[in-house]
Amino acid sequence: MDIPPTRALGAYGEALACRYLADAGFTILDRNWRCARGEIDIVAREAETLVVCEVKTRSTEQFGAPFEAVTRQKLQRLRRLACLWLDARPAAVRRRLETRTIRIDVISILRPRAGMPRLTHLRGVQ
Repeated sequence: MDIPPTRALGAYGEALACRYLADAGFTILDRNWRCARGEIDIVAREAETLVVCEVKTRSTEQFGAPFEAVTRQKLQRLRRLACLWLDARPAAVRRRLETRTIRIDVISILRPRAGMPRLTHLRGVQ
């Protein structure tokens, strides 16, 4: 079965983002978590902060930078999904996470046909 090019590009971007975050000292807790209300690309922890990370990957900037595709509505949905993700964990796991705050980050990846990918990490997107 062939994977559609956009899905393959998205999977590439998410894998690259996970490697980047792990190399930066983040602990990856979950990937592609889904519920009836939506999906979180990456859930990670940085120190005492729970980080919900949206990954946007594009091959060109023809329609703008990848991070520009993250709308206010998407950010609001991610905030709700972060709470749902936490609620879905057993109480013992929530206590072990010891998170004090929740932050929404966006990782924007531009992967041109030739050359190296360009990754931009936007922390605490409002």
